Amino acid sequence: MSLGNFVLGLALALFTVTAQADRTYPELDRSYDARLQAQLESKVKSLSLDEAVRRGHLSVALADITDPERPRFAALNPDRMVYAASLPKIAILLGAFARIEAGEMRLDGPTRDTLTRMVRVSSNSAASEMLGRVGMRYLADLLRSPRYRLYDPARNGGLWVGRPYGQGGETLRDPLHNLSHGATALQVARFYYMLETGRLVTPPLATEMKAILGNPGIHHKFVKGLEGERLAANIYRKSGSWRDWHADSAIVERDGRRYIAVALAEDPRGSDWMSQLIVHMDEAVFDTAPRSRVALLD
Repeated sequence: MSLGNFVLGLALALFTVTAQADRTYPELDRSYDARLQAQLESKVKSLSLDEAVRRGHLSVALADITDPERPRFAALNPDRMVYAASLPKIAILLGAFARIEAGEMRLDGPTRDTLTRMVRVSSNSAASEMLGRVGMRYLADLLRSPRYRLYDPARNGGLWVGRPYGQGGETLRDPLHNLSHGATALQVARFYYMLETGRLVTPPLATEMKAILGNPGIHHKFVKGLEGERLAANIYRKSGSWRDWHADSAIVERDGRRYIAVALAEDPRGSDWMSQLIVHMDEAVFDTAPRSRVALLD
């Protein structure tokens, strides 16, 4: 490659990154869609899960981001913060890529392997190793930073990782709820929306992050439901379970549409709920999809 072509390619890449960063996207919680909200409530009721919502034992967020500049959002208990087990490992993933973006960590083979094991098979040892490399206090500051606001006291908290995934180690519980590994449905949905719109890290690194979230190694909850009913779907996800707490979250791409689904439950049946719920959430997206616009994925 000639020097001129190299410089031109670098200039185009920088222009793309800058344009993506400068683009303004709406906040999900200001993008409620009445039809999608009504469908989500109807689907939850049809599964007899409306009582769990009323008791605060189920939180759901659903965002159709086929047109990322015009998201359609619906949610139930979006700001309820709960123990989310392994789902907040996505925050460690962000912390690692923020370090990589800043030139403070290399995305070499061993690092990519550790991150992949942490996400796809939810390895606790990989998560604890990576949290140690990222730094727990660094991560807490990052999640609360103006750039991300993924933990926001004004919205009852959000994503939080305040101890390693295993015995021992430093503990830094969240300041509002004293949770070690917490999440709200809204902030998890925001994480994926920011990832898809190039606002977590630069677009090339975002592509790497999304690849790590792909090819799930644990086939339960959302993955089980979609594999049983929606064989053509691509799923990029992170889940979590501990005792009665169950969580799942994903970007789903199917038949020209792209959406974000999040569910957090406190019930021994939570895993089964999620296998059923994701199919109904998928239906809600497609049943309410705008008919005047052809949906195209990049």
